[in-house]
Amino acid sequence: MSGMASNLAKKRALAAGFGTNANAVKYLNQDFEALRAQCLNRGGLFSDPTFPAAPESLGFNELGPGSYKTRAVQWKRPGELCSSPEFIVGGATRTDICQGALGDCWLLAAIASLTLNEDVMARVVPVGQSFGESYAGIFHFQFWQFGEWVDVVIDDRLPTKDGELLFVHSAEGSEFWSALLEKAYAKVNGCYEALSGGSTTEGFEDFTGGIAENYDLRKPPPNMFQIIKKAIESGALLGCSIDITSAADSEAVTRQKLVKGHAYSLTGAVEVTYRGRKEKLIRIRNPWGQVEWTGAWSDSSSEWNSVDDSERQNVKADDGEFWMSFTEFLRHYSRIEICTLTPDTLTDDSVKHWSVCNYDGSWRKGSTAGGCRNHAYTFWMNPQFVIRLDEEDDDPDDNEVGCSFVVGLIQKNRRRLRKVGEDMHTIGFAIYEVPSQFHGQREVHLDKNYFLTHAQKARSETFVNLREVSTRFKMPPGEYLIVPSTFEPHLNGDFCIRVFSEKQTETRPCDDPVKADLDDETVSDAEVDAGFRGLFTKLAGDDMEISAAELKTIMNKIVSKRTDIKTDGFSLETCRIMVNLMDVSFLSGIYKKNDMDNSGTMSTPEMRMALKEAGFTLNNGIYQILVARYAEPDMTIDFDNFVACLMRLDMMFRVFMKIDAHDSGSIELDFHQWLTFTMI
Repeated sequence: MSGMASNLAKKRALAAGFGTNANAVKYLNQDFEALRAQCLNRGGLFSDPTFPAAPESLGFNELGPGSYKTRAVQWKRPGELCSSPEFIVGGATRTDICQGALGDCWLLAAIASLTLNEDVMARVVPVGQSFGESYAGIFHFQFWQFGEWVDVVIDDRLPTKDGELLFVHSAEGSEFWSALLEKAYAKVNGCYEALSGGSTTEGFEDFTGGIAENYDLRKPPPNMFQIIKKAIESGALLGCSIDITSAADSEAVTRQKLVKGHAYSLTGAVEVTYRGRKEKLIRIRNPWGQVEWTGAWSDSSSEWNSVDDSERQNVKADDGEFWMSFTEFLRHYSRIEICTLTPDTLTDDSVKHWSVCNYDGSWRKGSTAGGCRNHAYTFWMNPQFVIRLDEEDDDPDDNEVGCSFVVGLIQKNRRRLRKVGEDMHTIGFAIYEVPSQFHGQREVHLDKNYFLTHAQKARSETFVNLREVSTRFKMPPGEYLIVPSTFEPHLNGDFCIRVFSEKQTETRPCDDPVKADLDDETVSDAEVDAGFRGLFTKLAGDDMEISAAELKTIMNKIVSKRTDIKTDGFSLETCRIMVNLMDVSFLSGIYKKNDMDNSGTMSTPEMRMALKEAGFTLNNGIYQILVARYAEPDMTIDFDNFVACLMRLDMMFRVFMKIDAHDSGSIELDFHQWLTFTMI
């Protein structure tokens, strides 16, 4: 399905309620209830053909086929690992999540935080699953994926080594919900190895559909403890980590048993009375299920002896969870990640739902992948979105007047591409104030001159190679242009951009309309080149008509004499199109004018400007198609391809306008007509 058709189908599905958590999209069209019923009817256990118990489901490099890490791996069902397997025992708890031989601590920290909120947990782990009467070797989980919820079906064959689960497992060994959830998430991302390395916010968002924010603890806001406490009380998911300064630091254990470069989940924040004063404490969970802080307020520390029994927390040795003072937390940890569906609860006492807008987009080499604003020549080619802020925040205690909003830019499906050697792009975005003359306009793609003469008003905090970049802003009411991009130009990728705002806002894509200013179909004698006239007369004969092959001879003889434009020769296909048209236009003037560096060829940005000068205004989607069809591998367009492109555009517009006699904007074709027009 084409990009435009796919987006239209997705919009219709969302409007009908599909893609919500209550009506999730069936991943790979697998229906959990139907598949389970089939297995129960035939008395067999489910085996998932779309994510087989095979080496390719484990990985592609360190966990790839033939790797020493995957030797002797056997896939076993929970019933083969213990006599009485359980899905969940006594509710999901943080001790159900112990890390295995996979570097996905970021994901496990997010799962651990998930267990603190029963409502959020129920969205990800649907109820009614067990190893009881309805057991058929099949389970399902739901994840938020780039604007929609998907329901992911798996079988319960899990990778083991020496009779033990290879990856995540519960402390007791008989509880399997966390191992099965990890498998479902690996399926969505292509394989287990694709989960290695990441940010806890990625897991947070896929479990909530919320938006995540990062805080640098080297320069925390003055109310950081209140933000943490309020976020935990509101059901937000929180993670924290200690930065590393070298590769050798990765997962290095400090003297006081903190692990560098490791993702922890933050699970509690309280104030206790300690020796006559208030002490702020933070509770942290290590997804390893062990290796705990040994300093002040650790499990066996003497500080607890000076806290009244009514305030003393239930501490358990070696369960991977520990307390430490907020002061020490700031001293040792580098950053904190918070994800919530309602970002305003982090700074407001009242809980309110923010307005949310979500749009999909794509970067394509040569057409919509312009790179960051360092690349002034191509930056304007990036997709553009307008946000209109009308109402200021309800913040009576805040002296800063303005409209709060959070912009999140997510690059899609990059983990799945690791198998073919791809990884995360470095991404970010810039925000511009829209000049008053463009207010209210959505059918305009602002060009290079706009960005050369207007400075950005704000930008993402940094360009970074994470799945998402998100930043919170407070700006005066008005209209603003958001331009998402990769750091370098000409990189292919898909993205979705989300805007969370305190008040109702309007966020829409900003793109050129599709239209053509077509010339009259008559050409005067004075407009015909003398050289062309002579060759035409010589080849045409008495009837003054030529074939496509004869036109090819004429065109190639004429352009071969030109040193200022490059071409590898007009093809028979291009000449056939030109013969079929009543108006044969020679567009070397436009071509030369837009060849800014006099290279003899046009770049793809130059082509877009040349098409506009020739009377064709096209949106990003159509321009992506033209670049894919007519550009060379080095993203240049030579003269014959430029002419072929213009001829086909001219023909398609004229055909459509001729059939659409009433200017309705739509036409109806039967199958014969469709084949006729597409084969021209």
